[in-house]
Amino acid sequence: MTSTHSQAGRCYVTAVRATRAVLWFLLVAMALALAMTGGAQAAVEPAEAARPPVKVAVLVSSRTDLCFDTGNVGAIRRFVTLEQELINRRGGIGGRKLEIDILDDGNDPERATANLSKALSDRSMLAIVGLTNSQNATFAFKELGPAIDRSGIPFLSDIAIAEVFAKHKTVYSTRPSIEEERLAVAVEFIRSQGFKRVAFVGFKDRKFSTAFAEGLEGKLGASKMVGKAWLSWRDAGKPLDKAELAAVVPALEAADPDLIVFAMGNDHSAEAMALIGKSRAAAPVLMFGRIAELPSGVADTYPADLFQLALDGLPEVFNDRMRRKLASEAPGSWIFEGRKIASAPGWANGQCKERPPVDEPDPLEPRNLRAIAFGTQYADMLALIAAAAVSENPRGDLASMRASIVLELSTTFASGRGAYKGSFETWSFDRFSRAATRIPQVLIRPKGLGRIQLAPVQYSRLKTGALKPIPTLYADIDLIRTFNVDDSEKTFFAEFYLAMRVGEAAKIEEIEFVNAYLDPRTNGRQIAITPLHDGGPSGAYPDGMRIYKITGKFMFEPNLENFPFDSQRFAIEIQPKRADAPFIVQPPPLSMRDKAVATDGWTVRGQYAGYDTNFVPVVDAFTHEPGIVPFYTASYVWQMDRQTTDYYLRVVVPLFFILIVAYLSIFIPQSHFEAIVTIQVTALLSAVALYLSLPKLGTDSATVSDRIFVFTYMMVSLMIAISILRVNKDVSARKWLRRAFGVIHITALPLLVLGMAWYVDGLSKLGK
Repeated sequence: MTSTHSQAGRCYVTAVRATRAVLWFLLVAMALALAMTGGAQAAVEPAEAARPPVKVAVLVSSRTDLCFDTGNVGAIRRFVTLEQELINRRGGIGGRKLEIDILDDGNDPERATANLSKALSDRSMLAIVGLTNSQNATFAFKELGPAIDRSGIPFLSDIAIAEVFAKHKTVYSTRPSIEEERLAVAVEFIRSQGFKRVAFVGFKDRKFSTAFAEGLEGKLGASKMVGKAWLSWRDAGKPLDKAELAAVVPALEAADPDLIVFAMGNDHSAEAMALIGKSRAAAPVLMFGRIAELPSGVADTYPADLFQLALDGLPEVFNDRMRRKLASEAPGSWIFEGRKIASAPGWANGQCKERPPVDEPDPLEPRNLRAIAFGTQYADMLALIAAAAVSENPRGDLASMRASIVLELSTTFASGRGAYKGSFETWSFDRFSRAATRIPQVLIRPKGLGRIQLAPVQYSRLKTGALKPIPTLYADIDLIRTFNVDDSEKTFFAEFYLAMRVGEAAKIEEIEFVNAYLDPRTNGRQIAITPLHDGGPSGAYPDGMRIYKITGKFMFEPNLENFPFDSQRFAIEIQPKRADAPFIVQPPPLSMRDKAVATDGWTVRGQYAGYDTNFVPVVDAFTHEPGIVPFYTASYVWQMDRQTTDYYLRVVVPLFFILIVAYLSIFIPQSHFEAIVTIQVTALLSAVALYLSLPKLGTDSATVSDRIFVFTYMMVSLMIAISILRVNKDVSARKWLRRAFGVIHITALPLLVLGMAWYVDGLSKLGK
């Protein structure tokens, strides 16, 4: 007996010593790791001290005179901060950390000047982004023009009038200039539509109005500009001068125009249109506000067509890049517009009215989308600065990085030579005006239709600088059914109808289905097109509509991180086959599109039409002259949720029973230890076999399904480990330890399983 106890004691001492040796080894390894980390940190800190951070100033203008916040400043702050964090995670700019200085001028010219002065005097300033208001910009540039030139700091402003910054070579604008873009499109539109007598109504003391009126008269000639009516500037929410407004009507009646151009905001345009619409001067209107924000009483009763030059998106169509990002995040994080500004004067005088309460704010509401557009524009400019600063010298000093940005803007990202593809938009700048080259779209609200859509003719800039007319393709895709969705091959089959209004662009031969599957055996797209109606008179089909039935195999880009509780984007993408025969697609309103779709294993959550602009880079191998060819892509998108009934029956339920069987085995008497472990090991092997029997997904990231199986492996392995420990002599000799393992075995493991079930149930309901 003594010998036995002595031997057990020696074994125990040996085990304790081995345990101590392992602990000492771990402690030494941790100390060495900390020492190496500290040494690396010590090596990095002097380098960081030698390379201080760089700054980018972001100039914003909040408004306190409006009834509700536009959300522009809030969106700018969020998206710029996100882009800053992304840049710093990637190593900063030239190895230097990026800092953001957001300066708000409150729409005051003196504060705008002070903010710009502060940015210019900062020696660590890499670039400046912002400054929207042309009046404030004119004031600031008059005061600080020499300082802007001396600093050499790249300045990506948002000024609409190129004349304001024309003398300053480091200043660019993210907004198309009046002279180069909007004025040119307006003149081309007036000429192509055959308007002969044009009248102008604007503010006599605002730079935008006066510059546009002068440019319009200079381009059209005095014979076509039959009248100009000037009003005194009023802030939003303040009515126009009644005497001046009353004088506008007789002046326009005397001019007898066939088109009236309004260079005023929405509120003031509505005031004037309400009065003009009741007079003999009522004629089609081309406005620079937004038709959608006109009061319904004005827009519905005006007795002529309304036109608009738009820069902030197409009607009934979404920015596809933005919509994809929005679908991957919580919708609430994309709400910016709508906060009540209690200090606005309109609340005191009764002009402001409360908006009806909304249970769930819609991030796709037009005003909120404009705020998102502002924020994402600033984020794209920050990303452009980061990319351009290190293009020539990745580890250059501040002066060389500033010079590199200016060089890239005038070469790599110059119109006709290249473009910067941001996260949300594609950007290029005119080499002479240094303004963004974004051609405005011409929108129309036809009399009596009650809806806004693209006008039949749009315009595109040729490499020669001239404007080319582009037809609008009025088309709809009615998805009938989808089937054979293959996540690994990233393809699906679709059957749908394509309906197009007869016109210059409505030819199936000129349409390319961009994401149709390309068969490597035949080098052709797997798509079959059956004409149903050629657009002529018919007793069955609508006149003037070409209709086709199309069946084919299409590609998609699945994000399988949340498989099988995922939502995927299925799209039919079309674009012109030839760059010299472009068109822009206008779908019908979403409320009028067919929502019935037959799907195999999926549930349709929603649908929308999106657009994107891509460029094909071209380099002449002989002259080395770079160039780009634009392609406008329209996407008809269906967002679908995967049906999970099959997954629950094939995976979740079997795993649940496997866990139950393994769990019940712990209640077998410990004298039958072999039976306990046999059952648990069999359960573990069954879970592994079930995983191997499932179809393999073509993804490198772990899915929710993978996590469920790993959790099951962990639970069963934990049961096996605790079962072994409970029969171990050293453990069983300690009553408290034996009881602790028993509590874990019986109570903690079921709680962990219930927690995992709650997590899976939450994922299954996410976004549905």
